[in-house]
Amino acid sequence: MNIVGKKVLLTGGSAGIGKALAFQLQAGGADVTVTGRNVQRLAELRTQGFGAIEADLSNAQGVDALIAEWGKKDLDILINNAGMGVETNYAEGKVDPDDADACFYANLSAPARLTGGLLRWLRKRPEASIVFVTSGLALAPSKDAAVYCATKAGLRSFAFSLRAQFKNEPVHVIEALPPMVDTQMTSAYDVSKMSPEHCAGDILDAIKRNKAEVHIGQTRLLRFVQGISPSLARRIMLNL
Repeated sequence: MNIVGKKVLLTGGSAGIGKALAFQLQAGGADVTVTGRNVQRLAELRTQGFGAIEADLSNAQGVDALIAEWGKKDLDILINNAGMGVETNYAEGKVDPDDADACFYANLSAPARLTGGLLRWLRKRPEASIVFVTSGLALAPSKDAAVYCATKAGLRSFAFSLRAQFKNEPVHVIEALPPMVDTQMTSAYDVSKMSPEHCAGDILDAIKRNKAEVHIGQTRLLRFVQGISPSLARRIMLNL
């Protein structure tokens, strides 16, 4: 896809991977609108030429408000990037059910509801792209993020089904699977992390090339191991 002049709606675009991707899309000639919850960050992005919509995507009301705010504007690319992480170790009693519900909604229900609500505008375009930012953890889960891993695996499955549904239409469904990226969500982890700019660059390349999937950084190795032995990939990620 040639992104010049394309209308883009990018959720979770005020920080991290989303913000880096927003600037790269804009530099490539796209007309980008981002969503987020931080009013100050959104105001700053408006001064830099972005459209910006305050949106809380952890509940149905927030998603529906975003759909209503978008209205009947043209839309070429929808990037479902917004998400949240939550620590859930049931064996140790580290579970807040409300946080878990919000994570399920933000990471899985919201992308599905938003896609459904905006699909009629995407289908009006000569070609369109729907991007889902999942995770390497959609391939094999980790031990201490049971709910987060489940949401990303569910979103990966949703992307597979949606891609099959649109196989005869010029609506490209793209899944991006990042590794650990240096963002606010991962700040507590003292491990090697990919820069948001590097990750965003790979996602943008996938959009331009209409790729079905893009495994980014170390996720490529995880995908290779999974292809050989899914059970081995799970054991590695679960430290079994």
